Amino acid sequence: MEQTTHTSHNGTAAATPGAQRRVLVVEDDPTIVDAISARLRAEGFLVQTAGDGPAAVDTAEAWQPDLLILDVMLPGFDGLEVCRRVQAQRPVPVLMLTARDDETDMLVGLGVGADDYMTKPFSMRELAARVHVLLRRVERAALAATTPRSGILRLGELEIDHAQRRVRVRSEDVHLTPTEFDLLVCLANTPRAVLSREQLLAEVWDWADASGTRTVDSHIKALRRKIGAERIRTVHGVGYALETPTP
Repeated sequence: MEQTTHTSHNGTAAATPGAQRRVLVVEDDPTIVDAISARLRAEGFLVQTAGDGPAAVDTAEAWQPDLLILDVMLPGFDGLEVCRRVQAQRPVPVLMLTARDDETDMLVGLGVGADDYMTKPFSMRELAARVHVLLRRVERAALAATTPRSGILRLGELEIDHAQRRVRVRSEDVHLTPTEFDLLVCLANTPRAVLSREQLLAEVWDWADASGTRTVDSHIKALRRKIGAERIRTVHGVGYALETPTP
């Protein structure tokens, strides 16, 4: 495993957006590990790597990374199990990598605590952008937790507590990932209004490339499974709307 920092030509730490943030890359393909690590170092991140499931869990516990980039297929045990165990230790944003464009795999990954996913092959530019987005979301969530908000939003049996970032349905707590919570809040800000996939991608992911709209679709499916499918309406060819009880 390696730990690296990005330095400028005069040997001092470069002032980059990712400076001093820790990323653990869990992948058993050396070529992919090298490519991801090189790009993240260029972005100013500290990097460590692990090549199998047990090493990933041990490194995450010892090193306390700010973010995981996690391949689904790993020796030892797979990335889904890594995600479960790491999230049980402490909440950390997870970007999952999958070799198969299989929506079931993606939904399972989101269900065990992953925040986003990318299907191989992918561009390093997009991967770096997704990493920055996930870390900005964590920062926004931390700020929101310390900033007074206007109480609790209630939409029928759905209750959204902004300050605590908690959601309840029929008074029962619903566990959402940070991304799912932000997606629900985005829809709830304009209930019954239809938001396009591109709008949601820009608002929630800060990602303007329409190639990421399947990410929106998969997160919507995961959200529906948790809060009830009837609460999110699909407008085919357009996007999604959060349904609210009629007065």
